Amino acid sequence: MKLHGATALVTGSNRGIGHHFATQLLERGAKVYATARRPEQVSIPGAEVVRLDITDQSSVDAIAELAGDVDVLINNAADTAGGNLVSGDMNAIRSTMDSNFYGTLAMIRAFAPILARNGGGAILNVLSAAAWNTVDGNTAYAAAKSAQWGLTNGVRLELSHQGTQVVALVPGLIGTQTLFDFADRHGIEFAEGAVMDPADLVRLALDGLEADEIEILDPMGVEAKASLAGPPRAFAL
Repeated sequence: MKLHGATALVTGSNRGIGHHFATQLLERGAKVYATARRPEQVSIPGAEVVRLDITDQSSVDAIAELAGDVDVLINNAADTAGGNLVSGDMNAIRSTMDSNFYGTLAMIRAFAPILARNGGGAILNVLSAAAWNTVDGNTAYAAAKSAQWGLTNGVRLELSHQGTQVVALVPGLIGTQTLFDFADRHGIEFAEGAVMDPADLVRLALDGLEADEIEILDPMGVEAKASLAGPPRAFAL
């Protein structure tokens, strides 16, 4: 997928990985719709900033009506704080599943026909190695990411006839404020070199997208997927 001259839509552009996606896509010569539930928090010169709540169907419909020129969809927005499945709050667990699975699906359903009209294009879903190795303290997030991985594989099959490239980005520990806040709450200290800079992750992702890869992994993602051949284990923080 050539990104220079493409038109991309990035969800959750107000911070972290989404911010870097929008910024680096602009640097590669793409037009960018930078979306967020609170667009006033988005500061990305050159991007078209638009309000979007992926869990609100009317909001999804509105962005699809506005952004009919999109040929790259980056599904990054997600609730990351569902807690544990057995002891956590059910509303928080539902919110995590709603954004990661149903919100991503709503965006794909809305933009699949747009991508088809525009020549096929690409969809990149931001997943997590927690999809393969669950994480104590937030097993709800791991379950949601596992469901999102299955969604990604299913959509890839369903959209292959229209030439849409469907990509899973599966990273390990990424140095976002969300991760550091989680670590502070649980008293976790990361080993030196264990946490990847989000700018480096996005660079890896966009290089992989341009190389027509369908699953893009950082080193921890590679290790997590290899572990699927053995007994289930927890994500190593």
